[in-house]
Order: sequence, then C-alpha cells, then structure tokens
Amino acid sequence: MIEFTLWDILRNLLLATRWTILLSLVSFIGGGIVGLIVMFMRISANRAVATAARAYIELFQGTPLLMQLFLAFFGLALMGMTVPAWLAAGLALILWTASFLAEIWRGCVEAIAKGQWEASASLGMGRIQQLRYVILPQALRIAIPPTVGFSVQVVKGTALTSIIGFVELTKAGTAVTNATFQPFTVYGLVALIYFALCWPLSKTSQVLERKLNVAHHNH
Repeated sequence: MIEFTLWDILRNLLLATRWTILLSLVSFIGGGIVGLIVMFMRISANRAVATAARAYIELFQGTPLLMQLFLAFFGLALMGMTVPAWLAAGLALILWTASFLAEIWRGCVEAIAKGQWEASASLGMGRIQQLRYVILPQALRIAIPPTVGFSVQVVKGTALTSIIGFVELTKAGTAVTNATFQPFTVYGLVALIYFALCWPLSKTSQVLERKLNVAHHNH
C-alpha cells in the first residue's frame, strides 16, 4: 500500500485550488459584466425591459445553483450540445453571479436620494448623463462592500461544480480521499484552504463597510 505524506495530500489539493481561483475569477468578472447589463435593464424606464430583467433575476436567485449547473451540463448534452465541464461550470456560475450582483447594484443606485436625480435634471442632464456623472459615482462607493462580500459566496459556489465533474478543490478532495483513505485529514485541509481564500475577502468587505459608514457620518 502506497503511503501518502501530508505534503503529498496538500500538494494535490493546492494544484486543484488553482482551478477554484480561476473559476471564481471568471465567474465574478463575467457575472459582473452581465450583472451590469441586467442592472441597467432593471432600472430602465421601459417596462418590458425592466420586467425581463426582473424575471431573469428571480429565476436565477429562486432556483438552486446545483440545479443550474446540472442543466448547463446535462441539459445541453440532451439537446445535442456537448460542452466540457469547465465551460458549463463557468456559464452557470456567471449567470448565477450576475443575478445577485445586478440586484446588489440596483439597490445601491436606488439608495441615492431622489433629490440627486431632480437636481441633475434641473441642470439639463439626460438620464444617461445623470447616471454617469451624478448617480453611479455615488452608488459605486455604496456598492463596493456588498460586492466584495458577495465574492465569498462565488468562491464557495465553485464547490458545487464537482457534480458535473469539474476538478476543483472539492472534487480533488474526493479523489485524494479515495486514494489515501484519510477523509478527516483531506477534508480538514480542504476546509482550511477555502477559509484561506474566503477570510481575506470577508474581512476586506467589513473594513470597506466601516470606512463607508465613517465617511457617511463625517459628511
């Protein structure tokens, strides 16, 4: 029987951690781009556009990410579209992430006092100019803490991609456990790695939120 040292186990897990980090970045950046589009649709004066955006958000927030991953991989395969696990995982996580970021950012835009809209309108600004020069710069400051905080959920969400065979940290943990028969050691290390990834993001979110509150009170 092959003996596995702690370093052997950790090395294999760290190799898979690279894929967890990469998938998290792709999901967050891609979700941010899609989420920004959906947010603008959501606050659109066109009722049909706003309704379509709301339906998208409710669909992806109201159904389990696990089911979305399953449909992205197996559902597309049933339709004759065979996609690799990494592509299905990235697509599902981008769409899921976008639905939450769109709502976070919409809430931040709507948190800006109505007087700001009225004041900028009195200066002859159109809606796009109002957003660009007055509303969005203020909303951005409010949005940073919850956006960074949500990135923790994105990192943890990557663990579910193991269901479709994507070899990220959790899937690697299962494979290493099957080879070493040391589940407590392996999953203990998996938990520590996830903590090492998520804790700095969580703390950053808290620090930014405190700074934002201090700045708000000073004003």
